[in-house]
Amino acid sequence: MTPEVRRARGPGRVNLIGDHTDYNQGLALPMAIELGVTVAFEPSADAHVAVTSAAFRPTVRLPVDLPAHGAPIAALEPPWARLIGAMIATARPDTGGTMTIDADLPIGSGLSSSAALCVAVAEVFGVGGSIEAIAGLCQRAEHLAGVPIGMMDPLICLSGQRGRALLIDFSTLDTQHIPIPADAEFVIVDSRQSRALLTSDYAARVAECDAAAAVIGPLGTADEADLVALEDPVLRQRARHVISECRRVRQCATAFAEGDLTVAGTVMSESHHSLASDFAVSTVDLDTLVERLASLPGVYGARMTGAGFGGCAVALSRPGAVDLHDFSTPAWRVAPSDGTVALRR
Repeated sequence: MTPEVRRARGPGRVNLIGDHTDYNQGLALPMAIELGVTVAFEPSADAHVAVTSAAFRPTVRLPVDLPAHGAPIAALEPPWARLIGAMIATARPDTGGTMTIDADLPIGSGLSSSAALCVAVAEVFGVGGSIEAIAGLCQRAEHLAGVPIGMMDPLICLSGQRGRALLIDFSTLDTQHIPIPADAEFVIVDSRQSRALLTSDYAARVAECDAAAAVIGPLGTADEADLVALEDPVLRQRARHVISECRRVRQCATAFAEGDLTVAGTVMSESHHSLASDFAVSTVDLDTLVERLASLPGVYGARMTGAGFGGCAVALSRPGAVDLHDFSTPAWRVAPSDGTVALRR
């Protein structure tokens, strides 16, 4: 009897506000989007998983007994195979087989293509447990592959809901779905400035935040009055962003829940300025793109989204206010969507 092919789709995500807060025990307000990654897995008696993708070449064969530590994963070639290898090492599938990956989510643009892949792979591998446990497994896989992400990406990719964003408190992992008004439209524009977390200053920002937290405690639960204890001006800037960003996340969530898109857009724009000035993760291209979006009639606000150093910008607008054809780089209208789903054959 031929084994049943297991199929799952992991959504991408756009973070509406709250960047670089997840690893600081702060707050964020992401939403899952329709763009995503689809994974098909046909189990077999093989001791390897053969992985094919239209986006990547060549096909790779990965042993199902990969150890869950860094050296064997880091040695995998080509580099894109390391994340799949890390998921195999952490999820421990019962069997090998053939895996096919397809995606309409752009890779390396700050829309969480890696987390979308991980949650879809977890689904086809039959990983069980709570959403928090599965998210933690996906996070460990990314760390094993050399990408130091927080919990936001796997959490929202697993637990998104149509018509709602997800308010996440990373100090407790408490979540609350926030309704998004029907007259809110979100537009994502890709700067086409590729950002690779492995080669960016992401790890440096994590280290700077850790250094600040060693003085004033977790930044996500600190207060702006605590900043005076930080003598290093760079650490003070990094901490100021995280502390003020958590305040903006609360303001934005309340504004969406109350249907006040003007306030929501204003704090989204304020968030970008903080990410650019205090956290230094924006770029000239991103700043120019955000300014252009924010200047359009009918746009309430705009910001970079994701870890920064390139990637995408997101704008909140009235329906139809942004003409996607006005941009020379890829652009999409997106809406809050459901999280990971198992697909029928």
